Amino acid sequence: DSDAEVSARGRKVAVVAARFNAKIVDDLLQGAQSAWRERGGDDTNLLIVRAPGAFELPLISSKLAGSGRYDAVVALGCVIRGDTPHFDYVSGECARGLQQAALQTGVPVIFGVLTVNTEEQARERTGGVLGNKGHDAMLAALETADVLSKLK
Repeated sequence: DSDAEVSARGRKVAVVAARFNAKIVDDLLQGAQSAWRERGGDDTNLLIVRAPGAFELPLISSKLAGSGRYDAVVALGCVIRGDTPHFDYVSGECARGLQQAALQTGVPVIFGVLTVNTEEQARERTGGVLGNKGHDAMLAALETADVLSKLK
């Protein structure tokens, strides 16, 4: 398993966590922090910033990625489908904006945003039967930063 070697030691990572659906996002954040610590990360090198919601994640993530201070940015949020097309716009533009931030800055910007149909599906992904996607997002950030550092 290649990620067994990935370390947070010496890395600086920013996490941008949405306030909307706070209970779910807080669980994602806890998972990301857990992965950071498990991989030897120093809490003083982990910045946590709050955004109003998923739609605002790309702008804040782009600013952090472009600052040159972080090896990676992890964006955490949760968009739950409702009765209107709002879900499609928010989740689609969030994903597009985060990808654009990564491509424009060359810094990994990880999509740790749950896009689910129900709150139950979100709970399954924040420590339930499907693990914690915040934990997974942090591991993806560390591995991507590691790969990029070897390509320089």
